[in-house]
Parts: sequence; structure tokens; C-alpha cells
Amino acid sequence: MRCVVGIDLGSTTTKAVLLDEAGRPLSRGITNSRSNYGVASAAALAEARTAARFSFLERAVETATGVDSNATRDALPQLFEAFRLELHLDELKALREAMHLELDRNLVRRVQKSSLGPAADAVLDDAATEAPKLFAPGAERRSEFFRDLAQAAFIAGAEKLARRDGIPFEPLVGLFDRAILEVETRLRPRSEASLLRRGLARVQTSSPAVRALLEVAIQHAVNEPLDEVAFTGTGYGRQTLPFPKAAVRSEILCHGRGAHRRFPGTRTVLDVGGQDTKGIQVDEHGVVTSFQMNDRCAAGCGRYLGYIADELGLGLHELGPLALQAKRVVNVNSTCTVFAGAELRERLSLGQKREDILAGLHRGIMLRAMSILARSGGVFNEFTFTGGVCRNPMAVKILRGLVADSYGSDIVVNIDPDSIFMGALGAALYALDDLHAGNPQLLPSFEPTGTMPPHDMRGEAMAAASCATCEAH
Repeated sequence: MRCVVGIDLGSTTTKAVLLDEAGRPLSRGITNSRSNYGVASAAALAEARTAARFSFLERAVETATGVDSNATRDALPQLFEAFRLELHLDELKALREAMHLELDRNLVRRVQKSSLGPAADAVLDDAATEAPKLFAPGAERRSEFFRDLAQAAFIAGAEKLARRDGIPFEPLVGLFDRAILEVETRLRPRSEASLLRRGLARVQTSSPAVRALLEVAIQHAVNEPLDEVAFTGTGYGRQTLPFPKAAVRSEILCHGRGAHRRFPGTRTVLDVGGQDTKGIQVDEHGVVTSFQMNDRCAAGCGRYLGYIADELGLGLHELGPLALQAKRVVNVNSTCTVFAGAELRERLSLGQKREDILAGLHRGIMLRAMSILARSGGVFNEFTFTGGVCRNPMAVKILRGLVADSYGSDIVVNIDPDSIFMGALGAALYALDDLHAGNPQLLPSFEPTGTMPPHDMRGEAMAAASCATCEAH
């Protein structure tokens, strides 16, 4: 199948979307942006390719005859989760190898190897034993990203060993921190056929016919050709993409176009990303007519929420639901990433409840976003919310109320949990335009394999440190 590719390289997550030649969605992938943008982009594309194989597999099952369709459909979610489990176990093995390499090449840790090596192995053994619970159908995971899951399991295991056996906690966690960078900056080849077959062995079904059908469907899915004929990149880190200059588009254009494609009535778009917030106006064709953005620092963006989650020891996905439990909204003076932690700790020390403080923090973020929208021209019907923060239920609740209060309750507000992919969708649509115009942008090579140097973080550090000029002050 011929398809086009759009990649949105964000500061927090990297997304990829595949469309077929008719512009129909084929698949999508997402990963954390890691410490290397090139690897993150390739990893997101690998996720999208894998998702395409899942689509082919589902199609093969749907068109099959002579087998109990209900039993087969029931087995598919098990197969998909088992695939993810096998991939997770492979990454745990890679993490174990990276830890032992770190112990061997670091003089200080070489001395500690006799204690740290067995301790790390014990923690990873426990993580591998507990992993099937994370990937059972319907199980709730703290994150979809390997680093987050592995870190949570490793820290819990390290704390247990420290209490029980007196293993030094800090050196053990330090070993993890170094090894995970090695894992994240190396893109390893993935055999989807092998992973799917290993996953199939975990599927619980008493029907030999269902298992045989799944085996045939897997063979079809992995053999289906996937020909990527045009690429477009966008996002916060778009200039670091290994794309030709003509294949790179502004994230403002891509978010506007992606939002209009998903919701054709869209006239105003709010994108709250990891590093900046954008208010965008589009016409009836999805063409951007005006915009405003604040990219001086991460205040009021997804990175800010991540910082607050770290301060509270919570997962990012836990902030919104916790804030919804608030009985009152605490007025928070600072939405600056640097100073918010200090204010958060002060208010907690005064006995104020976490949920009430979080409600105030969320309101501060959305008020900031409303200010940017006002400067872009206001809110027109229909209004679409994109970016990762659209998955936060408290942010969504506050935004709906602010839009209704300021612009009227008749404004249609489009919010979709998958709006995080709007930038990548818009990029894929531009790639499709290039293909139809006879000028597709192809990549000479987009398969980084070896260890690559981390991207330069100084720009983000300078952005966070430039708070003296931030309009929030």
C-alpha cells in the first residue's frame, strides 16, 4: 500500500500519522521525544508502521469466513496487548544490557558491580514478572512509554531492596538513569512478525480454528507492502528533522489544517503543546489567517504540568482527575515553571489541599491560553482544542467554561482525546498535496540505528530561565 507520512516532532512527544493515497487515515504512532530528536522521530514512525500492520491484521480477520467472528474479535485485543508486552520485555532486556555495560566501563561503578549488578538484575527480574499485569486487556497503565513504565517499576524495586537488604538506593537509581539514556538514543530493529507470533502464544483461546486464522492473518499483515511515497515534518523540533527543507512546514499551518480536517467547521484552534501555546484562526478551507503564540518559556504549557506532576510524585495523567475533585479553586499567583514549585510547596505546608491547588493551577493555565486567543482575534464558531493538554479533563472543563463566559454558550467546542495528533495529521495532508502535485518529498535515509548524541537542551534551558521577561510577571 502506498502512503504518505506526517511527523510532528514536539518537545515532549513525537507523533507520526500515515494516510493512504486517498487521504484516509491508515495509522499513527507516538513516543516521548527522548534525548535525541532523530531517534524519537524514527521511533514514532516505527510505531505508526506497527499500527498499520495491526490495521492489516484486523482487515484480514474481518474478511475471513468460516470462523466464529465473535471469538476472533475477542482474541484481537489480547493479541495486541500481548504484542506490546513482548516489545516491553525486549526493551527490559536492552535496559539490562545497558546497565551491565555501564558497570563495566565506569571505573567507580566497576568497583560497585558486585553489589549493584545483582541488585539491578533482581529489580529487572521483578519488573519482567509483573509486566503481564500492565498489558492485560483493560489494564490501566500510568503511561504508554517504556521509560515511564520502567522507571516506575525500577524505583519501586530499588526502594524495596534498600529497605530489605540495605542496597544503596542512589547509586542503583543513578545506574538506571545512565542506562535508560543508552536505550533511548539507540533505535533497535523490530521484528513485528516475531513479536506478533510470540504474542499469539499468549492469547487464551480454546478454538484451534481461531488460532489458525490469527496465524494466517499475521502472515498477511507482515507481508503487506507499505510504500511511503511522501514525507512532511513539523513541530517544535522540526528544524532538526532529517528532512529536505521543502518537506518541513510550520506547526501553526499543520495544526490549523489538521484540526480543520478532523472538524471541518473549525475556525479557531487552540494548541497547548509541551513548550508553547498557540491561538490560530483558519478560514473555511483550513488556511491560517492569523495566529498568536507565546514561546518565551514553558509557563502555561504541557511542560509546566509535567513539572507540577513531578513535584507531587504523580503521573501526568493523574493531575486532571485529581483537580476535578477540588471543593474550591485556590488562587495561584505564578504560572511560571521556575516559581510554581516553590508556591506549590508553600501552599501545601499551609494545609491547603492538593486538588484545590491543582484546580487553581489549571485555571491559571487556561486563562493564559484565553489571553493568547484574544490576541489572535478571539474565538469563532467552531472552536477546536488540540495538543497533549486536550487529554486533561480539568483543563477541558475550565476551557469550556471560559469560552462560554467570554464568547457565548452557543460556541461549538471540539475536543477529542486524539487531538494530540492534529499537527502530524496536518503534516501528512501537506505530504499528500506534494504527492498529488507531482513533487513528493522523499528522504534519503530515515532509519537511525547507532547511538546518537543527545540534542542540545540549551535552548529549552534558556527559555525556562528567561522568566524575567516573561509576560506572566
